[in-house]
Amino acid sequence: MNIRQIDTFFKILDDELQQDADIILTGAAAGIIHGSSSPSMDVDFEIELKDPGEAKWKRLQAAISKVLDKTGITSDYAEDIDRWGMITLLDYRKKTVLYKKYGKLAVRVLDPAYWSIGKMTRFIDPDIQDMIQVFRKKKTPALRLAKVLGRALKESPRSKELMLFRRQVESFFESYGKKIWGKSFDPDKVIGQFHKAAGIEM
Repeated sequence: MNIRQIDTFFKILDDELQQDADIILTGAAAGIIHGSSSPSMDVDFEIELKDPGEAKWKRLQAAISKVLDKTGITSDYAEDIDRWGMITLLDYRKKTVLYKKYGKLAVRVLDPAYWSIGKMTRFIDPDIQDMIQVFRKKKTPALRLAKVLGRALKESPRSKELMLFRRQVESFFESYGKKIWGKSFDPDKVIGQFHKAAGIEM
């Protein structure tokens, strides 16, 4: 998928939906806008309808089906993407920037650090490669990223996922830190920031 296909997706969705809505992009589509080259053909997003209700939600579902028929692009969408995983996305709605407006649709893209929470939770190779590309392209500060990820760990509900998330964050900084931030990258310092933000006592 590329930016042109993302634009086509939302132009058609606006034509079919014909109602005011705010959208926050995440997943592969947000990664592509930030600079990754993911082969994924799906668009994941949160949507807030300005005039909500059961009838309007059904209209949205019908519009999404028509977009799929016309583009072949699948999508996952919800009113609250923070419910998609066990690791919280924190105050993600305040951490977006406007990407484009398509008629009545205002499409925003999630900040790279907050976007990476979902990627770090899954931690399969395409997600890792997306993060490497995006952090390099956007020059995401390592210490800020570590702080956001640590806060996400600390503020998530207790579950078995927490230890897995912790290990994956630590592994990411240890394995790919120098590739992203250069030879001077200090994994111990950055992981220490992650632990501090998460409230982990070493």
